[in-house]
Amino acid sequence: MSRTHTLRRSFVAGLFLVAPLVVTIVALRLLIGWLSGFVDPIVAATALSQYTANITLVAQVITFLTLVVVITGLGYLTQRSIGDWAFAWFDRVFGIVPVVRVIYTSVRQMTQALRNRENRYENVVLIEYPREGLFAIGFVTGESPASTHAVTGEAYNVFVPHSPNITGGRLVLAPEDTIHEVDISVRRAIRLLMTTGIAEEQSDIDALAAETDVDIPDAAAFEGTPSAEESDDA
Repeated sequence: MSRTHTLRRSFVAGLFLVAPLVVTIVALRLLIGWLSGFVDPIVAATALSQYTANITLVAQVITFLTLVVVITGLGYLTQRSIGDWAFAWFDRVFGIVPVVRVIYTSVRQMTQALRNRENRYENVVLIEYPREGLFAIGFVTGESPASTHAVTGEAYNVFVPHSPNITGGRLVLAPEDTIHEVDISVRRAIRLLMTTGIAEEQSDIDALAAETDVDIPDAAAFEGTPSAEESDDA
């Protein structure tokens, strides 16, 4: 192995080691800058620094904590009838303003989708998809329409997301006898999909196979198996 190749591999290994740290630092700087740009005008408008011995950092922390308390209180109110009525009224008000309506409605729908994404999934299952012998992780979203039972029988709506982009996928109407229930959380299944299985150890895969009647082969069983091209060459 040449020295140049060794140096190149070492540089790539170091790059993969440092990259997550650099991205984290940059993200934190952007987040802190965004929070400062949001908090500083409030501190200046309320002259809060006068009550904190002109220590700006203390005033910023107090303002930030106050905002957290206010947001938490608003979230608590939305779970009550009066809060639900008040926010529905605000939605109607913003919905009639021409320019604001487009921005507000889009952001509102996006936040609602992110908030309800995990709650909408009833449980995690395995289904044979896209063909027999291959299994895909899916999320049961509900029972299939009764009008489809004449063709599918008793079936469920199963969302089969793409990996690693789980925002896209396919809706499959899966008959009940083709669904294999798996005793893992939605959060763990999403992590498995988003990391393309990299974050899961073989012990976790073995546990997954033990929790269902589906036989998931050990990846080690394929090590050393010659590929089709190697077999042809032989």
